[in-house]
Amino acid sequence: MQPPPLLTLPSEPIEQEIERLPSATRRLAAQLRLPLAEEAVWQVLTDYESLPAFIPNLVSSRLLSRDGSVVKVEQVGSQTFVGLSFTASVRLELEERCAEGILGFRMISGDFRRFEGAWTLVKTSDGVRLRYELLVQACIGMPIALIEQRLREDLATNLRCVALEALRRAQAVKLAETV
Repeated sequence: MQPPPLLTLPSEPIEQEIERLPSATRRLAAQLRLPLAEEAVWQVLTDYESLPAFIPNLVSSRLLSRDGSVVKVEQVGSQTFVGLSFTASVRLELEERCAEGILGFRMISGDFRRFEGAWTLVKTSDGVRLRYELLVQACIGMPIALIEQRLREDLATNLRCVALEALRRAQAVKLAETV
């Protein structure tokens, strides 16, 4: 028996949007279509403590509490840009709305003035559309203009890494089923 064909990330580019708002605030969004079921992607998004294994620059992600569909997570990210090392930590409150395909999040404390957004899954005829939206407001002294490009790159990278991990897990399940 032949193993199933490998699933691959679609070659179409990631669609991105950026909106510059007052007070060092940016609204960013990116989306990608995947040949997977919503559940496969949802499992990756909500595997909070495993996120650093496949999200670059995410040093740690720790589940603090769960109360029904409300989850609290602490995350630390680190990266270097323009020759400077930058580390940021946030405590997030997430709301898992699985039936609607929405994983909303907002910062309850951390190194930004504002950090909130959502992962959204929309079923399509050939799989799912994964969208990541982020509204971020830099702290006073944080050069938002300098980190804007990095935020855009990271948004696309994070989206692609979640997609690749979901594809990897789906492929592992398919291979296990053929054994």
